[in-house]
Amino acid sequence: MTTAPAQKSTLSYLTWAFAATVVGLALGGFLGWQSTGTIEGTATIFFICCVLAVLEISLSFDNAIVNANKLKSMTPVWQRRFLTWGILIAVFGMRIVFPLLIVVVAANLGPWQAMVLAATEPAEYSRIMHEAHLPIAAFGGTFLMMVGLTYFFDQEKDVHWVHWIEEQASKYSSIRGIEVAFVLVVMLGFSRLLEGADQQAFLTSAIYGLLTFLLVEVVGGFLDHRQQMLDAAAKGGFGAFLYLEVLDASFSFDGVIGAFALTQNLFIIAIGLGIGAMYVRSMTIMLVERGTLAQYRYLEHGAFYAILILSVIMYVQTLTHIPEVITGLGGAGLIGISLWSSIRWNRRNPDSMPAGAVPQNL
Repeated sequence: MTTAPAQKSTLSYLTWAFAATVVGLALGGFLGWQSTGTIEGTATIFFICCVLAVLEISLSFDNAIVNANKLKSMTPVWQRRFLTWGILIAVFGMRIVFPLLIVVVAANLGPWQAMVLAATEPAEYSRIMHEAHLPIAAFGGTFLMMVGLTYFFDQEKDVHWVHWIEEQASKYSSIRGIEVAFVLVVMLGFSRLLEGADQQAFLTSAIYGLLTFLLVEVVGGFLDHRQQMLDAAAKGGFGAFLYLEVLDASFSFDGVIGAFALTQNLFIIAIGLGIGAMYVRSMTIMLVERGTLAQYRYLEHGAFYAILILSVIMYVQTLTHIPEVITGLGGAGLIGISLWSSIRWNRRNPDSMPAGAVPQNL
């Protein structure tokens, strides 16, 4: 008689995240001592690294849920590639290379000049980053809005959390291009609140965000179709990987820009946000292996509502500053409510729960 393997503990999933925390905070302390030469200065930078890690986790928990939703349909090979290569792209690409590329384009500098500017003139580097916030917010907000709307405008979606909204969205999903039309209306509406060069920059960046989403969908579908032709059992390959990487990048925009409100040092930002990104990856693995999305039926809904709200917040940030704590708490609050609703539903419908799941207490 065989017994089922014991379920891994939560702490075991966080092993690599804990290791990254120790290494990252040690590096942060070293940078603090090197740059300030005082215990107080070192402690301040150490604290900033901790705050940035918490900021990244709070802003990206919905990202972990969406990643898990996509990963569950991917082949094991591409799951491993996303969770290994993907973390390198997320930490080094989005937290170091991406801010450098913004300065390269915005200030018409070379990559090495941008690196030198980040190291020697952090105040000027920060100024350029903040000036580039409007097009970044327009691009990322548009991409995330398409991600959220595509989830709800789905004819095959039969589980609804907020019924009066989701049933209507599912009903009208048969209209071709309804998500694109909705985003274009919102985009044009927001652009009218801006003037001159800002309006042009917003519209251009938002259109690029929309085109990027559509291009990723087309390329991803084509690549995965080719993979299925080679192997009938395979699905969710490079196309899904590409989609998740662009999605990760869109989620990262807000955290990277917001981090400059705490420090102008690119390397401290990379350490703090990199630690947070490791926790997001660990949570993604846990959600996939434990089948949490199947056990808590409304958890995905909460994450996609959080994505829609984040996309609107990014649009609003082109007009006025919204503290990152509001963005993070708003998304976490929606996910918490969806989790609570899922637990209530499980208690009321124990016969409909997935095999092996146990009703939870409120």
